[in-house]
Amino acid sequence: MSDGQKFQLGTIGALSLSVVSSVSIVICNKALISTLGFTFATTLTSWHLLVTFCSLHVALWMKMFEHKPFDPRAVMGFGILNGISIGLLNLSLGFNSVGFYQMTKLAIIPCTVLLEILFFRKIFSRTIQFSLVILLLGVGIATVTDLQLNALGSFLSLLAVITTCVAQIMTNTIQKKFKVSSTQLLYQSCPYQAITLFIVGPFLDGLLTNKNVFAFKFTPQVLFFIVLSCLISVSVNFSTFLVIGKTSAVTYQVLGHLKTCLVLGFGYVLLHDPFCWHNILGILIAVVGMVLYSYCCSLESQQKANEAAAQLSQTKESESDPLLTVENGSGILADGVVTKAPINQPSDEDVAGKVIHVLHSNDLSSRETVTTFGNSLCSLFPLPGFWDGILYEIIIIRFTVSIASLSPGKLNGKTIK
Repeated sequence: MSDGQKFQLGTIGALSLSVVSSVSIVICNKALISTLGFTFATTLTSWHLLVTFCSLHVALWMKMFEHKPFDPRAVMGFGILNGISIGLLNLSLGFNSVGFYQMTKLAIIPCTVLLEILFFRKIFSRTIQFSLVILLLGVGIATVTDLQLNALGSFLSLLAVITTCVAQIMTNTIQKKFKVSSTQLLYQSCPYQAITLFIVGPFLDGLLTNKNVFAFKFTPQVLFFIVLSCLISVSVNFSTFLVIGKTSAVTYQVLGHLKTCLVLGFGYVLLHDPFCWHNILGILIAVVGMVLYSYCCSLESQQKANEAAAQLSQTKESESDPLLTVENGSGILADGVVTKAPINQPSDEDVAGKVIHVLHSNDLSSRETVTTFGNSLCSLFPLPGFWDGILYEIIIIRFTVSIASLSPGKLNGKTIK
């Protein structure tokens, strides 16, 4: 199996794991929040991250992956930013209607595309842009019901979109810049995310629900669903970093909207949530957009792979080209480019020995000796233009007496004649 096929299988596995784990945790959390009344979402997320870190620490102890430390400031900033983005998304849901919150999530894709174009000079083809428009239109029809605007909610939504986009772009760029895997990045950033949400979680949940998480009555049923949610979150967090590392932040957002459509479908089938025609129409349009996006990405990836293979083959052919000839110290390539062939240079000891031999066999005051010595120094320490002749004549006049005092003998272990 080639490396390209392994990469494609790994990407498909990461996407599948992300979809299954995310849909599972949504269903579990919906039962926990709606049925059992545990409405402290931010605090629950901090527990998710804490359990994820502990699980990864056990995996590290079992040598399932290698710990690779890198820039601690980058890790800290990335972890805190991720925690802040999660808190802002929860605040956006609390201070806005559900419809406007869905619009906020839809805005993440165009904002991510814009940031990658402006700051990373990334190019998105027209077909990919068109597929994203279809996707967003379908998800909007399926999920957006009412749009109630308020100043504070709109400001929180704007902050949530910006921080989420930057955090997801950083997830991809950090893995590539520091050459770390998704597991290594998640292991190092999890503590900062967990601490951030653990500190602000109870405050945010109290602000949004007017309840105290520490005063909540934890029944065995509630504890069971909390533990189950935390265990599923390990797979969710790992697959998130894995998907973004293998694909891009935009692809992860597209996958997120697929999860939204699946959650709507499962909610209707399993939980008997209300469903109407615009939900069905929106899901169908969104699926068309997702299929078109996947097809376009696959075509572009295949095209890039073919171009890379063609360049590699051309490089190998040029290296073994029989038309490469060497004449009079110059290599002449078939395309007319002339490169200088390597010439065997005499060693420093040989040149120095010749200099001393000249000085001992000629009149030190003669210009011929000075010129010969200068030329010898030029070969040792070349200078551009006519400055070498002038400088070396000055050097010789100042130091010729000292050098002349040397007698023929050994220089660096070599006999000078």
